[in-house]
Amino acid sequence: MMIETVLLAVGPGDSDRVEELTTQTIAVAEPTGATVVLAHVISADEYEDELRSYHDAIDRMGLDIEHGDVPPESLARETEPVGEIAKRLEEADLEVDVRGVVGDRAEEIVALAEKTDADNVVVGGRKRSPTGKAVFGSTAQQVLLTSPCPVTYVREGTI
Repeated sequence: MMIETVLLAVGPGDSDRVEELTTQTIAVAEPTGATVVLAHVISADEYEDELRSYHDAIDRMGLDIEHGDVPPESLARETEPVGEIAKRLEEADLEVDVRGVVGDRAEEIVALAEKTDADNVVVGGRKRSPTGKAVFGSTAQQVLLTSPCPVTYVREGTI
């Protein structure tokens, strides 16, 4: 199977894993020249928080831009760690398609993998106790179990 599309899913909590996620994605996508779909996947509450921050930044800069809803795709590239990851992937001569998705993280990642016909999904994760997983759930675990394609799991602290 040739890898043509790699989906890298990141969220607000992935700022501390930029190096690991970027390095692993390049390792998967670069040998075949795959396109990387860089997806910023956030909950509705996180989207509202990012939207407020975006509008506050516009106000601080004194720009005369009417406030309103900003589509998740437009907001994604401006959000960390998405901008930094996109830049590093582009520096590695990979084609990058930035997407923004709002909703349940695991469900949206799997749906985007299906929609983009991804050949591989890259997700990051943290070490959690079994109790922590039971109480808080695990996006990575749900993606691993329901993804339509192979998943590369990047554990925190691997680099």
